Amino acid sequence: MKSKTKYIFVTGGVLSSLGKGLASASIGALLESRGLKVTIQKLDPYINVDPGTMNPFQHGEVFVTDDGTETDLDLGHYERFTNAVMSKNNNFTTGKIYESVIKKERRGDYLGATVQVIPHITDEIKASVKLLSEKADVVIVEIGGTVGDIESLPFLEAIRQFKADEDEENVLYIHLTLVPYIPASDEVKTKPTQHSVKELRSIGIQPDILICRTVKPLLKDIKSKIALFCNVRIDDVITAKDVNCIYEVPINFHSEGLDSKIFEHLNIKADKPNISVWKNVVCKLTQAEQIVKIAIVGKYITLKESYKSLNEALCHGGILNNCRVALIYIDSEELNKENCQEKFKDADAILVPGGFGTRGIEGKITAARYARENSLPYFGICLGMHIAVIEIARNKAGLIQANSEEFNPNTSDPVIYLMTEWYDAKKQKIEKRDKNSKKGGTMRLGAYPCHVKKDSLAYNAYQTQKISERHRHRFEFNNKYKEKLHNQGLIISGTSPDKHLVEIVEYIDNPWFLGCQFHPEFRSKPTKPHPLFTDFIKASHTNKKNRQ
Repeated sequence: MKSKTKYIFVTGGVLSSLGKGLASASIGALLESRGLKVTIQKLDPYINVDPGTMNPFQHGEVFVTDDGTETDLDLGHYERFTNAVMSKNNNFTTGKIYESVIKKERRGDYLGATVQVIPHITDEIKASVKLLSEKADVVIVEIGGTVGDIESLPFLEAIRQFKADEDEENVLYIHLTLVPYIPASDEVKTKPTQHSVKELRSIGIQPDILICRTVKPLLKDIKSKIALFCNVRIDDVITAKDVNCIYEVPINFHSEGLDSKIFEHLNIKADKPNISVWKNVVCKLTQAEQIVKIAIVGKYITLKESYKSLNEALCHGGILNNCRVALIYIDSEELNKENCQEKFKDADAILVPGGFGTRGIEGKITAARYARENSLPYFGICLGMHIAVIEIARNKAGLIQANSEEFNPNTSDPVIYLMTEWYDAKKQKIEKRDKNSKKGGTMRLGAYPCHVKKDSLAYNAYQTQKISERHRHRFEFNNKYKEKLHNQGLIISGTSPDKHLVEIVEYIDNPWFLGCQFHPEFRSKPTKPHPLFTDFIKASHTNKKNRQ
């Protein structure tokens, strides 16, 4: 059945990492600025059911939604740029699609038919897209990978069929491609774009709009050439010039007339755009005179995408403090007692992010100790909270063997442990798990409520006692050590409503020392910075001024 919803399909060509996710998010931001309700979906061609167990070095960050779905990092862009709230229906992979089809075949849903890519896989893909049709005026669908990848073909075939299934004016194809600049000849080259569009047209999709990634603005003659060879109107060739700040992208797209072209193709009448909010964000992020330097101590630092939401949330934290945030990445495997003073000499604060596994743990513990003993603001997120607890247990409470069962299952003092049985208020059932449980299958995932104690750093930031934050972890604070650690200055300032699960800890003999079990970075937006990051940057800025 045809729907009234409009669909925009965003594809990419030539090479990966051109910025389809940012382009899709920016399109969403522009449509929202003109009064439309949008949602955005990512279709990923890899066979994993979800990215939850994928190595961050290969795939980057795993973004977590309120409903506890582990998703592609592009969904973080979607939420930061728009008001849309992502869920399990906003990210589908080849693995997830095939898993669903195979389950249906095993149940006999296909009545003995030979199950094939066309129509069964493509029908499943189309049904997945239409799950969002009732939630928005416009559904933006980003197709992962590049045109020409064998993995992407079922998705491209499915979206090709959309134009036949729906009214033509309800479906729009946008293709993002590369127009490289060759310094030796001082020329931009259109041939990669021509070949990419030729490949797309060979499978039956004629793009309506081309977004051309380039380092230089495209002159009219270049746009004219692209339009001629790619069978689009010259006004539908959009320059996507490289930017210093990602929040400039909606502004640049608007100046190129992209939003107006989308409305023209889809026959939409909408309000006049209001992009002043993005201009204000860019101004705050790029023109503030004061700079605060934050040391991020992690083990995935060679791929910045591994901490994408975190990096953005830290920068957001500077907006309300009128300062820019510079990030210093420190490899936790290379950090030790002998070199930490040198490593942190320029840092105004230290942050230890989430992570899994034993590699680099002692370096992170060294970082937490350095922050505590030198009165540097410290922010520990998920694993970073565990690190703070272990450090204080070892070096303040005298529990020299203190550890997490994640790193040493046989530790004599498991201050962080695997809770084998607990009541999940979200699922309203008793959860059981052990060391042999499937990875991810028994994690605490998604949004959980937290009660914040008054007269605490956390309360000063949130200004409320009732909060909800997103989780992604298996190991918990061991309440057996609560009193012993409290006597050494570690206070518990946030718990689950039943007070059984520890969510936030603080160290009182430090101007700002906080660890949280959840991932606040997943809720931060440039238009609404997360209160913990805002408060952390404020403390870091104060520390910098006090040291000068």
